[in-house]
Amino acid sequence: MNHLPKKLPIQIHTMQKDTVLFELINKELSRQRNGIELIASENFTSLQVLQAMGTVPTNKYAEGYPGKRYYGGCEIVDEIETLAIERLKKIFNCSWANVQPHSGAQANGAVFLAVMKPGEKFLGLDLSMGGHLTHGSPANFSGKTYHALHYGVTKEGIVDYEQLETIARKEKPKMIICGASAYSRDWDYQRIRAVADEIGAIVFADIAHPAGLIATGLLNDPFEHCHIVSSTTHKTLRGPRGGIIMLRHDFENPWGLKTPKGATRTMSNLLDLAVFPGSQGGPLEHIIAAKAVAFGEILDSSFKMYGQQVIQNAQAMAKAFVDRDYNLISNGTDNHLMLIDLRNKNLTGKKAQETLDKANITLNKNAVPFDDKSPFVTSGIRVGVPAVTTRGLQPKDMETIVSMIDKVLMNCEDEKQIDAVKQEVKSFMQAFPLYPELP
Repeated sequence: MNHLPKKLPIQIHTMQKDTVLFELINKELSRQRNGIELIASENFTSLQVLQAMGTVPTNKYAEGYPGKRYYGGCEIVDEIETLAIERLKKIFNCSWANVQPHSGAQANGAVFLAVMKPGEKFLGLDLSMGGHLTHGSPANFSGKTYHALHYGVTKEGIVDYEQLETIARKEKPKMIICGASAYSRDWDYQRIRAVADEIGAIVFADIAHPAGLIATGLLNDPFEHCHIVSSTTHKTLRGPRGGIIMLRHDFENPWGLKTPKGATRTMSNLLDLAVFPGSQGGPLEHIIAAKAVAFGEILDSSFKMYGQQVIQNAQAMAKAFVDRDYNLISNGTDNHLMLIDLRNKNLTGKKAQETLDKANITLNKNAVPFDDKSPFVTSGIRVGVPAVTTRGLQPKDMETIVSMIDKVLMNCEDEKQIDAVKQEVKSFMQAFPLYPELP
């Protein structure tokens, strides 16, 4: 006998609002509004990007690619994903793009899966010198699965291209990675491609940090010199959190790379297969919708003005730090961030981060080149300006921010002084409003 009720008593549209969760979200909104956000990998999306993330494509499974899905009912999400792809291709003048990776790390993982076999050699910037976890850290899949080799930076804090070339010629890695997580200077992609061609290596550029500045022509273009390019979609691109992979020129690969069935394919096919089904299942079509919105914003002429403002703000902030005798790695910046060695201030990166948190100034501890402290303590901090630039701050405001940072760091044990700066920060940021109230 069937004892199920004829009508379920709880319907989605009549469920009580989760006040506990939304109170926490509003607390986070308040934290963002009242603080100074200087984490170089963070930014604030537009309201329409936020709105797109909370839409009904989240309900749709869409394994595969537009026109080649494993489920029915994908006609509309095919259009959404195609829109994102076409806008991204236009931004970077590319012939192919994949917008499905859930993060930059997953985009990089797919590149490895497409072009490398376990145990094969690749060459990347050492994490302790400003590289990224996915560029060969022994704690990461890239260092566990493949044979990671590393180059570093000079004592001046500039990529050591001579060391890169020496290692490349000696070890003949299958792939060379250019890109970083904490490096304030532009890259010589042409020089890296020259040595790669000499030894027959793939060049892979991870532009997660400077992508927005590259998109607007403010930094060197990696696409003509690098076979494969990946990025995140947040940071300087100011979109939702996610990853992308791009090719300016597709090609029949000269490395004899094979699919599991043994058929040699174009690089675009290999990369598509490495994302799905190689490393991900169903894509997040609501996030892809938000990526499409962000890409549309990047194509607007105002975005180049934003990029120019980012560089101006970063350089103004760098000068303000140098004027206060802070030791900037490479003595300045070409992009959106700077790396600061605090040893001459008798501070660790951990202490600086934790103390500034109390004043609602957010940045991160970071290892500096030739650091003598553990990665959990570090001798430095990484500082970036994409988020404060989005909120409308100008070069003159960078002096104010650095003054507040200095006041906190030079009074690390003075809780009264730290609290006074916290109030100063809150008052200062009220002139730069962020988002309307949540419903």
